[in-house]
Amino acid sequence: MTVAKAQRWLLGLGLLALATSQIALGSATDYEARVAKILKRTPLIDGHNDLPWEIRDRMHGKLSAIDLNSDTARLPVPAEGAPLMTDIPRLRAGMVGGQFWSVWVPVDVKGTEAVQMTIEQIDLVKRMTTRYPAVFELAYTAEDIRRIHRAGRIASLIGIEGGHQINDSLAVLRQMYDLGARYMTLTHMLDTQWADAATDTPVHHGLTAFGREVVHEMNRLGMLVDLSHVSPETMRAALDATEAPVIFSHSSARALVDHPRDVPDDILQLVAKNDGVVMVNFATAYVSAERNKWDADRAAEKARYSSPPFAGMYIGQPDRAKAALTEWDRQHPRPVTTLSQVADHIEHVRQVAGVDHVGLGSDFDGIPDTPRGLEGVDRYPALLAELLRRGWSDADIAKVAGENVLRVLASTERVASRLRAARQPSERTIDEADGRHTAP
Repeated sequence: MTVAKAQRWLLGLGLLALATSQIALGSATDYEARVAKILKRTPLIDGHNDLPWEIRDRMHGKLSAIDLNSDTARLPVPAEGAPLMTDIPRLRAGMVGGQFWSVWVPVDVKGTEAVQMTIEQIDLVKRMTTRYPAVFELAYTAEDIRRIHRAGRIASLIGIEGGHQINDSLAVLRQMYDLGARYMTLTHMLDTQWADAATDTPVHHGLTAFGREVVHEMNRLGMLVDLSHVSPETMRAALDATEAPVIFSHSSARALVDHPRDVPDDILQLVAKNDGVVMVNFATAYVSAERNKWDADRAAEKARYSSPPFAGMYIGQPDRAKAALTEWDRQHPRPVTTLSQVADHIEHVRQVAGVDHVGLGSDFDGIPDTPRGLEGVDRYPALLAELLRRGWSDADIAKVAGENVLRVLASTERVASRLRAARQPSERTIDEADGRHTAP
């Protein structure tokens, strides 16, 4: 090859590389533009965000102690905690159109204390919308969400994350609805007196008679029945009992990760028949099988070093136990979980249940860490762009972003309208429904 030919050959390679890079850049830009265009028409609705609890826990419920207009990730991080994942600039960057704010209270809070704490959490969400009226507006219906999105604000909805929060009372359930709650998760980490949780030993093997009564009353009210956190038996019982579509506000696919918080394929098929929606979670242990195993191994190792009150290699020696766990962490680096793996779960739900039955339920600010590429509420467009790269249509992206949950909410409202005309509020107590006897 002559020098001139070699120069022309190298120049050709350079031009080819430049053209290839420009095509790739243009393609990425096209994905971003397509996502932006979709989310201008369709509100992106996230099924679960725990910022209210973080404000209660870190700031003692004082909104004046946090500026949501600033980068909250820069705030001090408590021990064993994570940087905050939510603030207004990142919500805007993420093009969020609707958010279900979780009003969770811990499962060890019981009875009337749980009711009071739930009301305080609802009050916090309402104060947040009042403090930032140009950004947030409370939403109660599907049409509210669309209207608020068209106005350029973020529709703020309330979700109760645990049946223990109504203190086994249908009257309390009704009042929570009147206060603005639009879904309730039937259990959290532990069983209630009327429903089994995914992460506790089964007691009822589904729903008790009172549990079915709770579902019926939620249908009558127009409150979404949320089956995240419940056992597969409870999922089946609730799907059998409900007259309205259900949601999973923050759960992923169990076929990909065998975690009890994920949804088995047979349930995904039932959700499709019910016309419900599974909103895929970003929790790393639910998304990555490798991370799920690592978490279990680390928990076992931690217990081996110090398992109070009577066991453990270094019981009563917290410094030695901490040093041993630090050394284990050094030798066993935490596996990386990625945005792509979250997309895999979304695709699996679509494959089994259909594209009309999948959504987004991040669990931001309720998880100890995030997948790489999904570090906060600004990252939803990157996830949707990944789905576009995998061949999803714009119409399908609109469905997963928000149209599916809007359909479910609107359907639930129609069912409620019919049932309210036909039924009076239930007056049954848990003792009456489940045949329990109380002292006279």
